[in-house]
Amino acid sequence: MATTLRTTVRGRLRWYMISYVFAGLVINYLDRASLGVALPFMGETFKLSKTEEGMILAAFFWSYDLFQLAAGWFVDRYGPRRTFTFASVWWSLFTSLTALASSFAALFGVRLLLGIGESPAATTSAKVVGRWFPRHERALATGIWDSGSRVGGVIALPVVTGLIAWLGWRWTFALIGVIGLAWAVGWWRTYRDPQDHPKITEEELAYLREGGARFEGDDDGDAAGLRWRDLFRYRTIWAMMLGFFCLNMVVYFFLTFFPTYLVEERDFSLLKLGLFGALPGLVAIGGEWLGGWLSDRRIARGDSVTRVRKTFIAGGFLVSTVIGVAVWVPEAWMALALLSVAYAGSTFAASNIWSLPADVAPADRYVASIGGIQNFASNFAGIISPIMVGFLVDRTSSFTVPLMVISGVALLGAFTYAVILKRVEPIGLPRRAEP
Repeated sequence: MATTLRTTVRGRLRWYMISYVFAGLVINYLDRASLGVALPFMGETFKLSKTEEGMILAAFFWSYDLFQLAAGWFVDRYGPRRTFTFASVWWSLFTSLTALASSFAALFGVRLLLGIGESPAATTSAKVVGRWFPRHERALATGIWDSGSRVGGVIALPVVTGLIAWLGWRWTFALIGVIGLAWAVGWWRTYRDPQDHPKITEEELAYLREGGARFEGDDDGDAAGLRWRDLFRYRTIWAMMLGFFCLNMVVYFFLTFFPTYLVEERDFSLLKLGLFGALPGLVAIGGEWLGGWLSDRRIARGDSVTRVRKTFIAGGFLVSTVIGVAVWVPEAWMALALLSVAYAGSTFAASNIWSLPADVAPADRYVASIGGIQNFASNFAGIISPIMVGFLVDRTSSFTVPLMVISGVALLGAFTYAVILKRVEPIGLPRRAEP
């Protein structure tokens, strides 16, 4: 019989830790999204076709995706403190070096190297949630750190457009890189795992253990013989890979061609883009926090983790399919409203999708590896989406066809999590009753 879980405890250090991760993801995605914002205003320097712009935007994802599998293993091997520090120094350096690019090849190369540095960010964040949060708080904690990506995208529009208007695009990239270096220093000084942190209370530490937090060294003996490559034997892993790919086909439109869509399809000026282009991202932040908070409440009240995760993820995907309707409405404000709903639907699902690695890992040492595997598959969307959108816009002179394709992929995502994904439980272990 399901039992209601305790949801309050003395000590809030875990929320401080996740807020710091949130800040890191804000900077991470500001760095990532800044080129998509800047590209419409860099044309005089590079004179790129839409296909070439798509290739440059995709270059980041080629290296980012290629290094996902290694990044997950790296995080599990060296832990969040060292991994996040190293990664943030790397990506900040190559963000700043974007300012020196003067050709298609140079810009392409810098984006490739930026992708390597950013590859451990999401899996490290999932690892932090696994170690610092009980099962019934994971989705909200995940929604908080993952919404950092939305905040980064949101502030990229007004901040980057404002800085470009004031300083030019080269100084803008240099300044953003310096911000990331400052965060890296703070992370190294701040982060420790729960059992090693000098400020954690005994009550909070016990609360984490009792609630299912995945502590280092607490590996289940039944998982001792499971090798990394054995993870690919499980239907759960393949469903997570396909489903997350579908999610990112929606999300990465907003991180790449969305500003261009507003400028070229809806006649947004630089000022109008900065003022109104951030609205979908703001709505998406609310959608992600809402999805995490509601699902945690259901699990805390005793609902099945499987039922909650599948329902919230598939439901969010169904909402995101309205991205295909946005291209048919006559007014810009209507399109912006529908795109906001679509983005929020995808993030509503994302808070539970990124909770899955800690839910299904048979032991702590597999959490980041599983996160890296699903992120590896998902970021093929980062490679395919911008090239597909750029190619179809060049051929059709419209965003109608690519957004209809993305809407269909979102429908496939709903089917994947509702039907292909079966139970949300630790893989490779004997089945146990859910709390």
